[in-house]
Amino acid sequence: MNNSIKVSDVFQPSWKYTKSQIWILAGLYIGYIIIYFTLSIFMLPAGNTIIGNLLSFLVSMIITTMFYLGYIKNMFQTMEEEEPQFSAYLQSPKKVINAVLASLAYGVAVSFATILFIIPGIYVGLRLQFYLMFIVEENAGCIESLKKSWAITRGKFGILFLLAVTEILIILIGACLLGIGIFVALPLVAMMGCYTYRLLNDPLRSGERE
Repeated sequence: MNNSIKVSDVFQPSWKYTKSQIWILAGLYIGYIIIYFTLSIFMLPAGNTIIGNLLSFLVSMIITTMFYLGYIKNMFQTMEEEEPQFSAYLQSPKKVINAVLASLAYGVAVSFATILFIIPGIYVGLRLQFYLMFIVEENAGCIESLKKSWAITRGKFGILFLLAVTEILIILIGACLLGIGIFVALPLVAMMGCYTYRLLNDPLRSGERE
């Protein structure tokens, strides 16, 4: 495994892959945003009760989880020079449940670490960030996916932090470009995350030796 990963090692191939399917990847993100906010409007009346709030939260989380599982799959398809398929969003119920539970566990872990101090929260968040990729590619379980993410990021906090800063800057620049650039920035950042996962977990598949 490469122990001297640089930001350019992730950004350059990620940009190449993103450009190759930018219209599809951007369109999928726009579609998700439209669906999410449309459902949010319909769920507004349910927010008047505790049960309604819980239901709204659950529905929102399931929709978001299903989207990101599918979108990550689309990223891997793009990296393998395939056209992103809508079928990627038809994940098995088991994967969706594992992803929802893992997301809740991730949120609790990061929140708890942040309460202790901000830096531990950032550290934990970066170390555990690849759990969804493991669920998509290896059908990992809830806790297993988090453990695998923790394992492949051992000793990589420095580069993960630099990549996170780079991704934030990309999103900010995209948002400043009349807001339109955000629909290029978001797919690019997602691709960078997936490429980093491949680079850490399986360098040969990422194209590290091309």
